[in-house]
Amino acid sequence: MTAPDLTARSYHDHAHRPEPAGTVSLDYEGRFLRRKVLNLTDGRRLLVDLPKTTSLGHGGVLVLEDGSEIAVAAADEPLLQITGSALTRLAWHIGNRHTPCQIEPDRLLIQQNHVMQDMLARLGATITAINAPFTPEGGAYGHGRTHGHSH
Repeated sequence: MTAPDLTARSYHDHAHRPEPAGTVSLDYEGRFLRRKVLNLTDGRRLLVDLPKTTSLGHGGVLVLEDGSEIAVAAADEPLLQITGSALTRLAWHIGNRHTPCQIEPDRLLIQQNHVMQDMLARLGATITAINAPFTPEGGAYGHGRTHGHSH
C-alpha cells in the first residue's frame, strides 16, 4: 500500500480559504473519525490524523499541514424520506428513539432502518426509499451527534 499524498491534523466547521485544495465525499458514518486514510474525489489519498474523534460536517474543512483545506461533502447514501400530515408527531417519535434525523419543512430523512420504517408506517407516515446526502440535526445544544440506544 502506498503512503498517503496529504496529511490533515485539524478540522474547522467552515472554510477559511476561497478555494479548497481538494474534496472528500463521505457518508454520515464516514464523517465521524479520528485517524483514517481517505480517498479524495480526484484520486489522491489523505491521512486524517485528528487529536480526537470528530464529527465532520458537510461544508467543513480538513486543514493540511501547509494550511490549505480539503472540503468535506456529504455523500449520497440510502435514506428513508418520511412525509405525512403529522410531521411534528413523527419527528417526536424519531427523536424519542434517539435516531439521527434531518429535519426539513416538508419531510424528515433518516438512515434506512426496517424497525423505524415499520413503526412510522403504523403511525401513518408515507415512506420512500431515496439516495441523498444525510446531514441530520446535531445534539441538544446544536452540535455533536445524536446516538441510538446502542451507544
